[in-house]
Amino acid sequence: MVMGLCLLVYSLGHRALRQSLKRGSQIIQNQLGKPTATPTLGWVFQYFMSIHLLTFASLKKISNLSQKRCWILQFFGAPCRKYYLLC
Repeated sequence: MVMGLCLLVYSLGHRALRQSLKRGSQIIQNQLGKPTATPTLGWVFQYFMSIHLLTFASLKKISNLSQKRCWILQFFGAPCRKYYLLC
């Protein structure tokens, strides 16, 4: 049952990303560097794996958040951007 729920959440995220790209008539690069309008959500998750939250003296900072990653985040909802301290 848990696996089914995980697959449902993954599928909904995958669909939301592709719909958002289609709405904006945008494309992003896949893992081979080729432009695509239908990226996999797994690749997007892997692309964001090197981002880290640094906390020092109650000051929070995100490391390795490039302009390209910020651009991809615009296709996700506000809660996702808030997670990366962009809202």
